[in-house]
Amino acid sequence: MAQTVFAPVATPIIPIIGGDLFPVHRIFCVGRNYAAHAAEMGHAVDREAPFYFNKSAHAVLTSGQEMPYPPRTDDLHHEMELVVALGQGGRDIAASDAYDFVYGYACGLDMTRRDLQAQAKEKRRPWDTGKDFENAAIIAPISPASQMKDLATQPIRLTVNGDLRQEATLGDMIWSIPEIIADLSTLYHLQPGDLIMTGTPAGVGPVVRGDQLRGTIGDLTPVETKIV
Repeated sequence: MAQTVFAPVATPIIPIIGGDLFPVHRIFCVGRNYAAHAAEMGHAVDREAPFYFNKSAHAVLTSGQEMPYPPRTDDLHHEMELVVALGQGGRDIAASDAYDFVYGYACGLDMTRRDLQAQAKEKRRPWDTGKDFENAAIIAPISPASQMKDLATQPIRLTVNGDLRQEATLGDMIWSIPEIIADLSTLYHLQPGDLIMTGTPAGVGPVVRGDQLRGTIGDLTPVETKIV
């Protein structure tokens, strides 16, 4: 009988408020979804179409765990984001139906090796080494969608060592959650367990060993980590 040559890697799991567990399938990230952040990175923004990059599910680090400073970078940046967790799959989803596919929401940090990302941009190469690495997607426990009201009015903030670094509202997103889900579903057959990191507001910046990060969005459970 054929056997696997080594034990399969376990599926990453994120806690759900209330005690259940959310197995992660894929992570899609929306680029430049806040105009002020795009501007601080030197880019003009239009609404022709959103664009995406990916992180491996195995980049997940659950909130509360320490993040080891990653190798081959001298410029690790924080990016505070709303994470949308899908509970149903589908293709060519209408924006008017998109919320039916959402299981819940979480606070998340898209950690970025900014120097490697900048080098890739300069050479017109993929962003993978700057964005997709171990512990680069720090995710807080997921709250069921029914507990999240009036999304556009929710404040999104990040502090580092207690100092405010990022602050906006979810209504500042260029592309709304329904628009993102609808567009993404024309590129992929979305699946239960997929996460969408919806972009970061202005104020991104470097962190160093010893820094304490805390991100909040309304009444969602905060995302927290210490860089070690």
